[in-house]
Amino acid sequence: MRRSVLRAFGAVLLWCASSWGAAAHAAASPPPADPSGLAPIALAGDQPVHLYQRSSYWVDPARRVRLEDIEASSQDIRWNLRRRDQQYSLQDGVLWIRFDAVVPPGEQWYLEVGTGVYGQVQMFHRDRDGRLVMQQAGTQVPVAQWSVPGRLPTFALAKDDPQPVRYWVRVEDERADFSAPVTLFRQDALMQSREQEQLLFGAFFGLAALVALASMANGIAFRDRAFLSFAMFIVLLACSHLGRAGVGAQYLWREWRIWNDTVTALWPGVATAAALWFVKVVTDPARLSRALDLAVWALIAALLGAVALDVLITSKVSMTLVLVLTGLALLAILGMVVWGWLDDTEPHLRLVAWGFLPLLVLALFPLARGFGLMPTNVLTRQGLFLGMALLLPILYYALNLRLIARREDQMRTSALSRNDALTGLPHRQGFIERLDTSLAHARGQRQQLAVLGVRISNLDAIAEEFGREAAEKALVIAGSHLRRVIVDFDMAARVGEREFAVLLEAPMTPEAAASRAQQVVASGLRQVEALPAALTLKFHVTIAMLPHPHMDGAASLRWALEGLDQMPDARKLIYPLAALA
Repeated sequence: MRRSVLRAFGAVLLWCASSWGAAAHAAASPPPADPSGLAPIALAGDQPVHLYQRSSYWVDPARRVRLEDIEASSQDIRWNLRRRDQQYSLQDGVLWIRFDAVVPPGEQWYLEVGTGVYGQVQMFHRDRDGRLVMQQAGTQVPVAQWSVPGRLPTFALAKDDPQPVRYWVRVEDERADFSAPVTLFRQDALMQSREQEQLLFGAFFGLAALVALASMANGIAFRDRAFLSFAMFIVLLACSHLGRAGVGAQYLWREWRIWNDTVTALWPGVATAAALWFVKVVTDPARLSRALDLAVWALIAALLGAVALDVLITSKVSMTLVLVLTGLALLAILGMVVWGWLDDTEPHLRLVAWGFLPLLVLALFPLARGFGLMPTNVLTRQGLFLGMALLLPILYYALNLRLIARREDQMRTSALSRNDALTGLPHRQGFIERLDTSLAHARGQRQQLAVLGVRISNLDAIAEEFGREAAEKALVIAGSHLRRVIVDFDMAARVGEREFAVLLEAPMTPEAAASRAQQVVASGLRQVEALPAALTLKFHVTIAMLPHPHMDGAASLRWALEGLDQMPDARKLIYPLAALA
């Protein structure tokens, strides 16, 4: 099973490497000649129109050329044909995209840039009167000031103009390369696409919020660091998605650009640091090596420091540093989850590994896109959403299994500190504490309760004839008999080497207590397969009706046990203590 999983994972990595190599080779190929003869795009129907092979581009290295200058010297500018999967380094200058289009009468069409992470995106065209129309979007502009507010930069094409209209799209950014699809949508198709996106994003962020709240509640209620770190990881990853996908700017901080810049900076460094911390808490690498544990902490600190540096200087270099450390963090996460998978000590770690595996694989695509090794596609844009949707329920279930196992261990440890290790019954101090509470209740209600003192009178004979192991079995069987005698809120406990006590809660009468004592004696006389043949347990039982004046729980128990030593006739198995006074 492990070998097949590793083979599949290796095949995925090989496919990723081949895809990146092909993309890099395509990006390095020389551009075609100036496509000055591109025909205008005749828009029709309801299908989106991609601008690949239907538009041209030019990179302005000076970053200061105005549209009027481009129009005046358009013949002198070497425009190149835009191709699918082609990437443009925005550090080399401002990217200009040019195309011509004809919009059918009575229809409204829009241009949409497929990624919303670029600092400034503008579209220009001239209306029928020759006036310049400028529309703007991008992360440097609050969404409320966008020409067409939304999740992605969107611009309206000229309406009711029968002549071909020339459009220029200007893209400027200091950190990212441009490879996003640029698509033309008819209005109804654009609205339908956005409605589908809103439904999917709503389901995703709703699931993330629900799991984060449940994890936070479990972490606080049970003081579980794993659940708390998991909740922190979900919150930071969801916030980074809010900024990266443009959902937060569309709905939450439409007027505040600073919020958009801050939340967008969380991707991918802060979320990856939170994931690294969560995996560290769950797998506990300190069990393997103290140095490895310190190395993980150092990597988390370096990743957060790189994010802070990127926020301060906002450059391609700082972003590259964040991406490099993110890649190292993903390798560290992969190493820890694989180690947890192969480690048989805690079964829940295998579920953690299964939960993280799809996220780690799908995280390679946006990471490769950040390094410029892969063009923008559906996996670079939406892969992390799919990976996280698979991760959330699996990890939450794994953490629940972990919590249940640890709670059971804690309960067993607590029970061993208050219970007899051999019989599993409460020990003497636990019985006295419960008896004190019951006595106070009985006095307040003016009712009686009873305590039965029980001794295995033939235990020494059993040990002498059949050995110590048979004597221990006799004690275990005696405890089992007493458990069957008690009902409701009664309590049985082992209070001596061969003595037991049974608390019969109020209201209790001497007749009912005597009947219970007879059940105890009769249970010991039954044959049990675990004991040697013809061997039975001989119980002596005292009955103490309580509360007794001036006696607390310890004194009442001592009275019931001393009565076992003071029985005048050893042949009589049940003695009410009142008869001994």
